[in-house]
Amino acid sequence: MISANNVSLQYGKRVLFDEVNIKFTGNNCYGVIGANGAGKSTFLKILSGEIAPNSGNITLEPGKRMAVLKQNHFEFDEVPVLETVMMGHSHLWKIMKEKNDIYAKPDFSEADGIKASELEAEFAEMDGWNAESDAAAMLSGLGIVEADHYKLLKELNGTHKVRVLLAQALFGNPDILILDEPTNDLDIQTVTWLEDFLLDFKNTVIVVSHDRHFLDTVCTHIADIDFRAIKVYTGNYTFWYESSQLALAQRSSANKKAEDKKKELQEFIARFSANASKSKQATSRKKLLDKINVEDIQPSSRKYPAIIFQQNRTAGDQILEVKNLSKVQDGKVLFKDVDINLNKGDKVAILSKDSMAITAFFKTLMEEVTPDTGEFNFGQTITKAYLPNENEEYFKSDDNLIDWLRHYSDGEKDEVYIRGFLGKMLFSGEETLKKCSVLSGGEKVRCMVSRMMLSGANLLILDEPTNHLDLESITAFNNSLMNFPGTVLFTSHDHTFTNTIANRIIEISPNGYIDKLCSYDEFVEDEKVVSQREALYV
Repeated sequence: MISANNVSLQYGKRVLFDEVNIKFTGNNCYGVIGANGAGKSTFLKILSGEIAPNSGNITLEPGKRMAVLKQNHFEFDEVPVLETVMMGHSHLWKIMKEKNDIYAKPDFSEADGIKASELEAEFAEMDGWNAESDAAAMLSGLGIVEADHYKLLKELNGTHKVRVLLAQALFGNPDILILDEPTNDLDIQTVTWLEDFLLDFKNTVIVVSHDRHFLDTVCTHIADIDFRAIKVYTGNYTFWYESSQLALAQRSSANKKAEDKKKELQEFIARFSANASKSKQATSRKKLLDKINVEDIQPSSRKYPAIIFQQNRTAGDQILEVKNLSKVQDGKVLFKDVDINLNKGDKVAILSKDSMAITAFFKTLMEEVTPDTGEFNFGQTITKAYLPNENEEYFKSDDNLIDWLRHYSDGEKDEVYIRGFLGKMLFSGEETLKKCSVLSGGEKVRCMVSRMMLSGANLLILDEPTNHLDLESITAFNNSLMNFPGTVLFTSHDHTFTNTIANRIIEISPNGYIDKLCSYDEFVEDEKVVSQREALYV
């Protein structure tokens, strides 16, 4: 068990936490959620002891070991990969080093022999003889090939370094496991491996993630940061979201009787429990929803942006035709021989093992780069709106947000009209007078979405649209694209986002492409597609 006792933290006049009291216990997995800036990562740093609160304290049950996913990707650069993982169990690693140092002494004494014997006994008790093989198996599960196990960590690319640090945190069965955005830079297979690992993990997990599918799969509880406090709810993220929205709707209904409200909530819990029992998460330790008290369900104070894409003109039948499209960059083939004919209303997820290939594909369609072979043609009725992965070039001026967005308005220049689109993305009052050059990553994406809504386009091209967004914005974005009547081309690492929006999947590669009408889950689970995908990257 680990607990926060009367924890308060304040930066200047800004209060993040005010006398927070919370316990994390047993073999439960707690997903910590909250709006951008609420203090999710800061709270994990308080729990791990990386930063100290202004008042209060953290209590770790005596004899328990905590492991934390390291955010400093350079700390172990000079250490071999396999040793980096084993260093995750600091006490075991200390014993290994101490006994090896003793054996290496040229003047080995009787006292050294006694000490070495004691260390060997403790080492064996901690299953130390299997440490290296266990670390190697964990690395392999995370996609680090055996040839890389003995390299220095600095020799690995950034994505693989993250996986090694994740293995370090998971190694040695810690009693408390703290993970801040563990799925960042992981592909679908590695995320699935991590989900399975955490489902079988018998101790306490505390995790921050913007991946709703991941939170739904692994979490038994949600710890919601709101109003400078933290409240724990039983269930996964979707249960928390849907129940809080139901409670909010009930609060707004002045005519509904208390008995009716209670009955509606009870029916919701029963329905959700039945669905949850069929899910991957349904292990004996996670059948918790039946214990929920209706009174525990509270409305959320979260604000969700109003993302509404409306077409100024309905598209005709000719959308986009791509013929024999290929692109080579710095001598490397990104994609080759792509032939696509989009249908009206298609919502297409573009996949590739190389994200640069997808970005180059989108930039080709936007005529920002020239293809090496092939051509493409949009229908005469098509109007496009593009959300790039990198948006720095759009925010180099000192314009305030109103003037910035006005530049992208072809017709209406009225300030009230412009403010309306900013307001939909939760920029209001003095926030609209901010200089666009000082915005955070999430604020820039919200501005870019305002720009897209303003355009009234009937075809949207989105390159990792959920990057830098909080869960509220991701959920609103997700719902808006599901309801959008136009055509969408997009890529995203968000499993739920991709699976609920796409009706067609296209995977591009240096050796061709796959084009299939199906959902994302159907695509990755189809055995025929799996073999086709393997052939794409030979």
